[in-house]
Amino acid sequence: MPQIAQLLETYASQIFWMLLTFGLIYFGIAKAMLPKVEATIDARDKKIADDLAAAERARAEASNLEQGWDADIAEARSAAQAQAAAAKAKAAKDAADRLAKADAEIATKLASAEADLSKARSKAMASVEQVAAEAASDIVAKIAGMKISAADATKAVKTVIANA
Repeated sequence: MPQIAQLLETYASQIFWMLLTFGLIYFGIAKAMLPKVEATIDARDKKIADDLAAAERARAEASNLEQGWDADIAEARSAAQAQAAAAKAKAAKDAADRLAKADAEIATKLASAEADLSKARSKAMASVEQVAAEAASDIVAKIAGMKISAADATKAVKTVIANA
């Protein structure tokens, strides 16, 4: 059979060209394409590492900034609390001063009113004594039928008031 005899010759040639083609492709990929792929991978790895390092530096810087802001906020908070305490103390002092001034004015007015009341009481008592003396003199005149002087009546009323 001639087809079988040709089979080995045909396949041998095809295997040779196949091995030659695969060899060229292998060496072409290994020598030409593989270094480019490796360079691309290395560049990508380097870029990733650089990006990670930059991100770590940025994170550290952000952490430092955050700590600085926290310190600034704490300082501003304490300053605000100090100002509020100072304002509160000033307001309390002002209120105490106004209260002391008002107390002094009230005390002055009270002393004046007590003096006026004392004068009015004295005047009223004098007037009561005079009315009582006149009434006593009228009562003695109507009941006993005797006439007493205004001075004696006043003296008797004062004695009774002093003993009461």
